[in-house]
Amino acid sequence: MNKQDRYKHFVEYFSTHQPGAETELHYGNPYELLVAVILSAQCTDKRINQVTPALFDRFPTPESLAEASVDEVFGYIRSVSYPNNKAKHLVGMAKMLVDVFNSEVPATQDELQKLPGVGRKTANVIASVVYEAQAIAVDTHVFRVANRIGLTTNAKTPLAVEKQLLKNLPPDVPRIAHHWLILHGRYVCLARNPKCEICPISWFCKYYERTHTEAALQKAETLKIKKVKDQKKKAALNKISKELKKRGGNNG
Repeated sequence: MNKQDRYKHFVEYFSTHQPGAETELHYGNPYELLVAVILSAQCTDKRINQVTPALFDRFPTPESLAEASVDEVFGYIRSVSYPNNKAKHLVGMAKMLVDVFNSEVPATQDELQKLPGVGRKTANVIASVVYEAQAIAVDTHVFRVANRIGLTTNAKTPLAVEKQLLKNLPPDVPRIAHHWLILHGRYVCLARNPKCEICPISWFCKYYERTHTEAALQKAETLKIKKVKDQKKKAALNKISKELKKRGGNNG
């Protein structure tokens, strides 16, 4: 199966079965989503959703967060990964929102990346989710699943994955394909033990094709070798048995 066929089957399956896929982060406005996405770097959405209610209650606006101390913010996010850096980023981000962007979350990837704590992935999430830009954020799930399925070829970096996906996906699909890939990676195509046995798209997955075909061949070869060994062992035992019977008859 070639790459274009895989893209076709990928879009057809998920547009049918997950047409409303969206982020699992909880938020009420663009500011809250920006905070949540910054916090979610190398951390689970589940953990972020446990932390943000109290954080948003204490800092409901960019202005309130901009006036906070890093230590106070740290107290609310201490259970997430890298809380020291993220506390600094949140306060810095809020100050820039207020001072430079009139407390509004900017719409373009370039402007978003000027904010502390906002890299290309975070900028793409905000642009696609809030402003419906056809961008695709490549996190670990997207990177892994896109490569495994066969949507990308020799893509060694997140940027390379992003470029190949944008090039090959239909123009109205990237913003939701981001969520398809994340959710599939989070619940089915796991990093260490992918659930290939229950995967609904394994029939066009390059990883499944490679690993399970090889596994099947190896299993068949192992069984063949075992069968030959068993036959040789049986033949040897029969020969010994006949020899013993022959000797027993001669002794009689």
